[in-house]
Amino acid sequence: MIHVNARAIVIQKMNSETQILIQKRNKPGEPECYELPGGRINEYELITDAIKREVYEKTGLEVVEIENQDSQIVTYNHKDSFSIQCIRPFASYQTIQGPVDSFGVYFVCRAKGKLLAQGDDSLDVHWASYDEINTLIKDKNFSEIDKPAVILYMQENGLEHKVL
Repeated sequence: MIHVNARAIVIQKMNSETQILIQKRNKPGEPECYELPGGRINEYELITDAIKREVYEKTGLEVVEIENQDSQIVTYNHKDSFSIQCIRPFASYQTIQGPVDSFGVYFVCRAKGKLLAQGDDSLDVHWASYDEINTLIKDKNFSEIDKPAVILYMQENGLEHKVL
């Protein structure tokens, strides 16, 4: 069985610095580490709805913008009774080795609201600076699944020299 996930790089500007929303994974039987909000897409759930639901469940925030959502295309095939949502993500991942076969997509988002102290399988939800995230990556306390997407995001935003 393959798991399909929607994950969010939720950003905010604070004093001219971009911050990324992170949380500590708190799932029984799994190691604690910091990660981006996200999770499995439900059967036939729109990926944009999954992003909104997962961010809310994990952090308490309401997603108010998903990059590229305005350019998505949804098609309907009445003959075969199916529809397709096509939207450009920021990045995607696929595990090519390891204990769980999974595929996921990342979207850059903005959100509003009050952060939860504890969300669904998450603790210590907070806005992190690039420096904090770099330290977490260096100390191997950041999700191996999310690490490449965060590094790519930081590189694309001119922070190549800080990535560890």
